[in-house]
Amino acid sequence: MDSSTNNNGDKVIVHNLFPHIVVYSDGTIDRPRNYPIVPPQEEDPETDVSSKDIVFSNDPYLTARLYLPKPTQTNDQNQKLTILVYFHGGAFTYESAFSSIHHANCNLLASQANVVIATIEHRKAPEYYLPTAYNDCWVGLCWVASHATQNPINSDPWITNHGDFNRIFIGGDSSGGNLVHNVAMRAGVEALPGGVKLLGAYLNHPCLWGAKPIGKEPVIGFEETLQSRIWKFAYPSAPGGLDNPMLNPLASGAPSLATIGGSRLLITAAGQDHLFFRDRAKRYYEAVKESGWKGEVEFFEEKDEDHAYHMFDPNSEKSKRLIKVVVDFLRR
Repeated sequence: MDSSTNNNGDKVIVHNLFPHIVVYSDGTIDRPRNYPIVPPQEEDPETDVSSKDIVFSNDPYLTARLYLPKPTQTNDQNQKLTILVYFHGGAFTYESAFSSIHHANCNLLASQANVVIATIEHRKAPEYYLPTAYNDCWVGLCWVASHATQNPINSDPWITNHGDFNRIFIGGDSSGGNLVHNVAMRAGVEALPGGVKLLGAYLNHPCLWGAKPIGKEPVIGFEETLQSRIWKFAYPSAPGGLDNPMLNPLASGAPSLATIGGSRLLITAAGQDHLFFRDRAKRYYEAVKESGWKGEVEFFEEKDEDHAYHMFDPNSEKSKRLIKVVVDFLRR
């Protein structure tokens, strides 16, 4: 926590987590890394994907953006498509399912993987501290699954008419990858509506951390790293602090990874992401393999790239390679 004023006695900075979020004493909040909000499209000119915004829960009020790829010769109007429930990143504190960067990513995935996507607008800290976002994402997944029942609430025809409820995936990037892990863990022990089963999950550069540094993470000042401070800010009441199992799935006393829901798992990392989460992602992958989990787990690493590079420059050759890995994972 930082506090400062200028010489005129203006508002005080009470939480300085720049560049992610800055909170002032008068209640105002700056989120410098937010990308612009963009509207849904009847048809995206580059991918031919259609999108729309919906309300899937009235209490609490929760929204999502849906994406539907254009039918092709092998994909007529009646063909059922794989469903992806997507959780966006942003350090639990910023960004939106409706921002330009996530909109572009979902258009690309819907088109290339030929999937219908529901991207969940989960609530953020500090207006809503964790575990709110975890619960929002679970409610979003349950809403999608409820379309397999006779009486879904707030049903949408894109999911009802086009969704294959035997092929439901969850996926996310950065903190969204952390959300994916925790929702997948819940899906392993708690039933989804209609007897629907989660097929798989992918975690791109997942936000995983802990109370002690590992690998190439900084030893000096570890508790003052942005990653450590963001977690304490976003989830101040977290039992176990930085070793809460929601942040550190390998912490002592954490639930067994053998209980992860689904039967397929993809974890990806960036080789230059040591200041963030590369070493954690690799150890998470190894721990899943060693846990006795009955599914198939894959790991992909781009050694000369940094955190979430595919989101910021999706047209680079390395980004295209990662996107193809995710697309192939969803299409198999």
